[in-house]
Amino acid sequence: MNPLPPDSSLRAQDAENTTETTAAPGAMTRRGMLATAGATLAGGALLLRGGVAQAQAASRASPPSTGRRDWLSPGMPNRDYRPVIVPNGSKLPWKLVDGVKVFHMVAEEVEHELAPGLKVHCWGYNGQVHGPTIEVVEGDRVRFYVTNRLPAPTTVHWHGLLLPNGMDGVGGLNQKSIAPGETFRYEFTIRQSGTGMYHSHHDEMTQMALGMVGLFIMHPRRPVGPRVDRDFALMLHEWRVDPGARRPDPNEMTDFNLLTFNAKAFPGTEPLVVRRGELVRIRLGNLSAMDHHPIHLHGYHFRITETDAGRIPESAQWPETTVLVPVGSTRTVEFVADAPGDWAMHCHMTHHLMNQMGHDIPNLIGVKPGGLDAKVRTLLPGYMTMGQTGMGDMVEMGMPVPANSIPMSGARGKHDVITMGGMFTVLKVRERLDGDGDPGWYDNPPGTLAVAANTEELRQDGIDVNAPPKALPASPAGLGRG
Repeated sequence: MNPLPPDSSLRAQDAENTTETTAAPGAMTRRGMLATAGATLAGGALLLRGGVAQAQAASRASPPSTGRRDWLSPGMPNRDYRPVIVPNGSKLPWKLVDGVKVFHMVAEEVEHELAPGLKVHCWGYNGQVHGPTIEVVEGDRVRFYVTNRLPAPTTVHWHGLLLPNGMDGVGGLNQKSIAPGETFRYEFTIRQSGTGMYHSHHDEMTQMALGMVGLFIMHPRRPVGPRVDRDFALMLHEWRVDPGARRPDPNEMTDFNLLTFNAKAFPGTEPLVVRRGELVRIRLGNLSAMDHHPIHLHGYHFRITETDAGRIPESAQWPETTVLVPVGSTRTVEFVADAPGDWAMHCHMTHHLMNQMGHDIPNLIGVKPGGLDAKVRTLLPGYMTMGQTGMGDMVEMGMPVPANSIPMSGARGKHDVITMGGMFTVLKVRERLDGDGDPGWYDNPPGTLAVAANTEELRQDGIDVNAPPKALPASPAGLGRG
């Protein structure tokens, strides 16, 4: 790993207040910096039981073993980086204490609306599911106080971050778990840039399934390439919530019935709004329990520019329309928004576009009910066989669902019902924007909208809709024959 860039103000301060070291100024090795952080934070995460002030004073009074402060002046939003946009989400606030960014995270029970009409009791951070996005800069020193208000122990693992072993957050291995009512301290220096994540690492099957995950954005100290205009951050996740239930089922292993962007299933997802010509970055993190997600964007080719280990050299980036985001990984894509319109963005595993009421239903494709409906209505007034031509008819008819449940898919779009749910949202590109809110549906210029063909144009182009359909033979020898 490349060392942190030198900071002149820190070097001057170090020269006045510290002893000479053998390392060149600003060029400490990763091993040396981690050893320094470990010495500074002896004992790993501090458990705070009435001795907070004393523990802080003791820790800060002990200089690093090298005699050199191993972090840089704090990076500031809108000066050193453009803050990310978190649709349907939030950011974790921080304050500066002696040049260190100090955060407070509270693990607690949260009531969360996964989609309009579906509220569930989850576990999250600071009243949010998923937890607020953390945003820092390479070279920052960060300090996290984590208070546990859950009925069970927990920890926080900083997924993909390079840090001292005692700060890694695996309960039992790296630290004692944080008992209910306790507060622990984590502290380390940001050694990298890119998109990481955080999540519980105690009984993670349960706690992550209930929502205890979040994104951890690390902006570069010295950015490479043009500065993006819009930087979106999306967490991918999957849930099992049985119809009418109030709690996600953490024991599910295969049949997840709600798939979300930033803990929202369509039609609850907010659009990604940009102005034409802007350079757009989309960060995708996947902490689903079991499934990878191939995220497909309509209307654009993009470049995959980052993995969870950092920036991909420009010579190694490749164009795509779909990016596979494996479980436990992040991927970042970038493109110029040069095509106005409302463009779909969704997971291309088609069952990930269904909500809970689309699961565990019989296959009725092709069934001809005949007089069945009339016979059943004598027992169930209003009964109607559904699904014999697919699932779209269920969406349009607005069939009732149990309390605290949502239909399989669908929401009214500009032209018709959008027969998708789950991990689906819309990229809205406009020539001009009035603020960053939803600009409404796109008005297609004349001649650019697919519409029903009329009789005259069919005649002019020689199309007989009643003639047998034709197709060319697969064999090259048959091509071109009338």
